[in-house]
Amino acid sequence: MDAILLARIQFGFTISFHIVFPAITIGLASYLAVLEALWLATGRSVYMTLYRFWLRPFAVAFAMGVVSGIVMAYQFGTHWSGFSCFAGAITGPLLTYEVLTAFFLEAGFLRVMLFGLKRVGPGLHFLSTCVVALGTLVSATWILASNSWMQTPQGHEIVNGVAVPVDWLRVIFNPSFPFRLSHMVTGAFLATALIVGGTGAWHLLRRPGNAPARSMLSMAMWMLLGTAPAQAVIGDLHGLNTLEHQPAKLAAMEGHWEPGAPGEGVPLILFGWPDMDAEMTRHAVEIPRLGSLILTHSWDAQIPALKDFPAADRPDSTSVFWTFRIMVGLGLLMIALAFWGAWLRRSARLYGHRRFLRCTVAMSPAGLAAILAGWYTTEAGRQPWVVYGLLRTSDAASSHPAGQVAFTLGLFVAVYLMVFGAGTAYGLHLLAEDPADSAPAPEGGAGQSSQAMRPLSAAQEGDGHGN
Repeated sequence: MDAILLARIQFGFTISFHIVFPAITIGLASYLAVLEALWLATGRSVYMTLYRFWLRPFAVAFAMGVVSGIVMAYQFGTHWSGFSCFAGAITGPLLTYEVLTAFFLEAGFLRVMLFGLKRVGPGLHFLSTCVVALGTLVSATWILASNSWMQTPQGHEIVNGVAVPVDWLRVIFNPSFPFRLSHMVTGAFLATALIVGGTGAWHLLRRPGNAPARSMLSMAMWMLLGTAPAQAVIGDLHGLNTLEHQPAKLAAMEGHWEPGAPGEGVPLILFGWPDMDAEMTRHAVEIPRLGSLILTHSWDAQIPALKDFPAADRPDSTSVFWTFRIMVGLGLLMIALAFWGAWLRRSARLYGHRRFLRCTVAMSPAGLAAILAGWYTTEAGRQPWVVYGLLRTSDAASSHPAGQVAFTLGLFVAVYLMVFGAGTAYGLHLLAEDPADSAPAPEGGAGQSSQAMRPLSAAQEGDGHGN
């Protein structure tokens, strides 16, 4: 392995951790806002019980997301200095906007959200939860704007070999941005729904009458039923956008090598093994013309093939082909689980069908796995470009010896597995606790019995006697 490949592996390794935790916080923050809104509107204690239960896993995921993001950002200067020099005038301000808006917004209200339930009134605490949820979405918007510009760049000029912004609206709202943002946010909601639903199902398998777990599972299945089919539609639109702006990536995703004759249509390759050296997909299992129907919504239209592009401009079809199918396959399983849950709900068996509950537990990590598979498809499919059509990966990398990059990669793997492994284990421990054991809400509503009226009153939260 040369230094560039090792640097790519290191960045892929660190960004994989960073994607997972913000995806959880995006979904959980909105879920917590919904729970508190329902509690304030209905007064039902089960919603506050669930709020308290999920608040601690949210805090753990939020902290790990911040840490992983800071570490990842340093690599732009250490391993990818060529990219920083070329695109820093665009990506730098976009990441700065993310810090100035989303990060400061979240930091300003996060403490109130985490520790202020018994210190401030219900309205202010609910506002804090909503602001934190909004902050996670704003953060995703800026990050996806930066990454989408790297996929479909526009609104810039090349001056002395450097990309200079000339139209920020076109930079931000580049052709792939709306599809990638909606795809990512919907994926975060899906991943969270599966985690919430799997947690509820796990507790119901242990104690069928667990009321908070029943509410957890019910809400998750409603979310899954709405977002899983919607994600399929968004994915289809995203595919059409990719066909228009990144045809080589789409050809690699489909394992499509040979240009076809007009009118014969493109088959859909369900499974196979793209061979980059032989320039063919071995052992292909095909459905005639279905590729044209899905990709162009036409029975006989053609799409660009990998052989339409120089070998140096082709992504690695072997990896992209399979990561794309993992993502799609998991998405189909999510849709199946959602409709299975809807059918069981109609027959009043949602909470007692043990096979369904076990499948829901097994599907808990599927949303995160699908996000990672989709991200690998997007990033590896962009190769050999870092900024599509403008800056090659070989020109973006820093000139470090392979041994040094290998050392830092090994160090990252060891430290990440230790730190984030411990954090993940602690988060799973929190989910294993019985939600029914969560502390009840203060009598009279949030903030009613422990409203901080003087500076030191917040310290008197022990046994009610100042202990």
